[in-house]
Amino acid sequence: MAAETLKSGTGAGGAAAVRRLLLDNGALTALIVLVIAMSALSGDFLTTDNLLNVGVQAAVTAILAFGVTFVIVSAGIDLSVGSVAALSATVLAWSATQHGVPVVLAVVLAVATGIAAGLVNGFLIAYGKLPPFIATLAMLSVARGLSLVISEGSPIAFPDSVSHLGDTLGGWLPVPVLVMIVMGLIAAFVLGRTYIGRSMYAIGGNEEAARLSGLRVKKQKLAIYALSGVFAAAAGVVLASRLSSAQPQAADGYELDAIAAVVIGGASLAGGTGKASGTLIGALILAVLRNGLNLLSVSAFWQQVVIGVVIALAVLLDTVRRKAGATPPAAGTGSGGGRSRQAATYGLAAVVTVAIVGATSFLHGGNSSSANPKVGLALSTLNNPFFVQIQSGAKAEAKKLGVDLTVTDAQNDASQQANQLQNFTSSGLDSIIVNPVDSDAASNSVKAADKAKIPVIAVDRGVNKATVDALVASDNVAGGELAARTVAEKLGGTGKIVILQGQAGTSAARERAEGFAKGLKAYPGIQVLAQQPADFDRTKGLDVMSNLLQAHPDVQGVIAANDEMALGAIKALGSKAGKSVQVVGFDGTPDGLAAVKNGTLYASVAQQPSQLGKIAVDNALKALQGKKVEKTVKVPVKVVTKENVAGFSG
Repeated sequence: MAAETLKSGTGAGGAAAVRRLLLDNGALTALIVLVIAMSALSGDFLTTDNLLNVGVQAAVTAILAFGVTFVIVSAGIDLSVGSVAALSATVLAWSATQHGVPVVLAVVLAVATGIAAGLVNGFLIAYGKLPPFIATLAMLSVARGLSLVISEGSPIAFPDSVSHLGDTLGGWLPVPVLVMIVMGLIAAFVLGRTYIGRSMYAIGGNEEAARLSGLRVKKQKLAIYALSGVFAAAAGVVLASRLSSAQPQAADGYELDAIAAVVIGGASLAGGTGKASGTLIGALILAVLRNGLNLLSVSAFWQQVVIGVVIALAVLLDTVRRKAGATPPAAGTGSGGGRSRQAATYGLAAVVTVAIVGATSFLHGGNSSSANPKVGLALSTLNNPFFVQIQSGAKAEAKKLGVDLTVTDAQNDASQQANQLQNFTSSGLDSIIVNPVDSDAASNSVKAADKAKIPVIAVDRGVNKATVDALVASDNVAGGELAARTVAEKLGGTGKIVILQGQAGTSAARERAEGFAKGLKAYPGIQVLAQQPADFDRTKGLDVMSNLLQAHPDVQGVIAANDEMALGAIKALGSKAGKSVQVVGFDGTPDGLAAVKNGTLYASVAQQPSQLGKIAVDNALKALQGKKVEKTVKVPVKVVTKENVAGFSG
C-alpha cells in the first residue's frame, strides 16, 4: 500500500511539475509549437534567409516592446510609442539632411525627442493625475502630428551613415537583429539589476505600499516613461534605416503590437510581473505568425484575426496562471538555482525544437515543386477598390497564363510591405510585382530581390534608388492635371473649388496634388477655397466636406484625389452634387463609375486598374522567361463622364 501511494504521489507530482512548467513558460511553449507548425506547413519557413527575416521583422516591435515592458511592469500603459518612434526618426532625418546638423548630434536630438515625449507622458501621469491611457493617447496624436508638420507630409531621406543600421554584417547578419539583442540585454539589466528596475516591480505590485515604504513614486514614473521614450526613439531609427527614409506615417499602430508582445510574453497588465526575455519571445511569436501566414498565402485580413486570437489566448493563459499560483519570479529577484533552472528550460526547449523541426523537414524533402511559375504581388492596400481591381486583373491574367500568384496586403504600412517583400525573396519566388506603399521605402527590399536575381515589376508607382525590370503605371501627375482641367472647363474657367487630398506622406497623394496644382495654373479664374486631406477614405471625405461646407457654402466644384473621397463629398453635398456643385474623382472604381452614370459625380479620371494588374503579370512572366520588356509601360488615363461611361470597362 505504501509503495502504491508513493508511486501515485510521484506520478501526480510529475504531472503537476509538467503543468507548472507549461504555465510558467507558456509563451516559450507557444513559440516552439508555432515554429514546428510553420516548418511542417511550409517548406520555405525553415531556411537560413527566412529565419533571419523573422529576426529582422521582429526587431522594431521587440525594441518598442522592451520600453513598453517597463511601463506595464509598473502597472501603466503607453500608447504613444509608435508615434514617438516616427517623430524621433523624422527629427533625425530633418536635422541631418535638411539643416546640415552633424549626424552624431542629429542622433542625440532623436534620442532627446524620445526622452522629452516620455517625460511629458510621465509628468501628465505622475503630477497631472491623468490616467496613463489618456495621457499617452494624447501624446500619440501630438507626436504623429508633429512628425507630419516637420516633414510636411513627405518622407525624408535618411543619412547614409545611419542607414547602415538597416544593412547586414558580413553580407548575412542583419544589423537590426544585433540592435534588438543589445536593447534586450539593456532592458534585462535595467529590470533585474538596477534600483529603478526594482522600483518598477514595487510600483506595479502595490503603488501605495511602495510610496509608504519611502519610494519616490512620482519621480520614478518620470524615469520609467522617459526610458520608454528612449527605446521608442531607437526603434524609430532602426525602422527608418530599413526603409532608407523617415516616413511621417511610420510605425502607425505599432504600439498595439508592442503591448501585445509584452502581454504574450507573460507580463500582466495589472503590473508587477514581466521580463525582457518574455517580451522578446512575444515579439518573435508575432513575427513568426506574420511570416508563416505570408508564406502560406493567408489573407492579411485573416492574419489580423489570428493575431487577435493569439493575444486573447495569452491573456487567458495569464489568468489561468494566476489562479494556479504560477507566478514567475520578477527579473533579478530569483535565486541562482531558479535562474539555472530557467536556463536549463530554455536549453531543453531549443533541443526539443531542433529535433522535431529536423524531423518535419523530411515532410518537404521529397516534395516536387509546382511546374507553374510562382509570382508574388505585394499591394499597398486592399482597403481601396482601386487596388482590389488591380488584384482582380492580375488574378484573371495569372489564371489564364498558368501562373501561381501570391497576393499580400501591406495595409499602407511601408515596413509591413518590406517584410512581405523579404518573405517573397527568401521563399524563392520566380518573379515579384510590387505596388509600393512609398517609392523610397521599397528600395532596400527591391535591391535584395535584384541581388537574388528575381525579376521585379513595379505597378502604379515606381521604386526609387533601385532597379526594376519594368514600371507599369499611369501618370498620377498627368492624371491630376486632367482632373483639374476637367472641373475648370465644366465651370467655364471661373469658379470656387475645394480639393480633397489623399493620405499625407503617400506618393500617390503627393503626385496627384502636384498634378492638380499644375493643371489649375492654366485657369487663373479658378479660386481654390481650401485643400484638406481626407486620407483616401469615403467616411473622412464625408466629414471633411461637411466641415468645409460650413466655411464655404458657395463652393462650386470639388476635386478629390480618389473616387472614395469623391463619393463621401457627394454624400455631404446632397442635392447640390451634380447640379450646383461639380465633383471630379480619380481612379474609375465601380462605385465611382456608378455615380458618374447617375449624374452625382461629374467625372472620374480612370486609370484602368484591371489593365494595370493584367499587364504587370504579363511583364513579370516575360521577364522571368528572359524576354525583352519595356522599362516603362504606360496605361493611359481617361476622363469618364456620363457621355462615355457606358463603353468604359476599366
